[in-house]
Amino acid sequence: MRAVVQRVKESSVSIDGKIVGAIGRGVLVFLGIMEDDDERDLDYLAEKIAHLRIFQDSEEKMNLSVQDVGGSALIISQFTLAGDCRKGRRPSYASAAKPEKAVPLYEKFIKKIQHYGINTQEGVFGAMMDVRLVNDGPVTLLIDSKKVF
Repeated sequence: MRAVVQRVKESSVSIDGKIVGAIGRGVLVFLGIMEDDDERDLDYLAEKIAHLRIFQDSEEKMNLSVQDVGGSALIISQFTLAGDCRKGRRPSYASAAKPEKAVPLYEKFIKKIQHYGINTQEGVFGAMMDVRLVNDGPVTLLIDSKKVF
């Protein structure tokens, strides 16, 4: 499971011009679910993101988590994070989980983030979405559960 996590001042996602999710201060999470992902990947990533110290404290050091600052999370499914660009010029998405596997994991991931007390908003799985954000910093991180296990 891969996530691109961006610290944001605000972010929103819309479909056909209608906003379906929006947050103020918090994190924008693009979530890519791979065919070999399971609950262990989900638990690792959710815990890591909920406690990631990427917000500044009173001394302007990144010592606070999204929980600590009362921030929110906007979670967007993004299968293109499974793209393998090593060969040729067209990415291969062979390692991306099929919807029948990815949708339940995506929904469980959202619930897990909520379990940590973080207000969440989300996009619509599989939809063409317009994502807007004001990146704070900018702070952008890539987290890959397979680089841990």
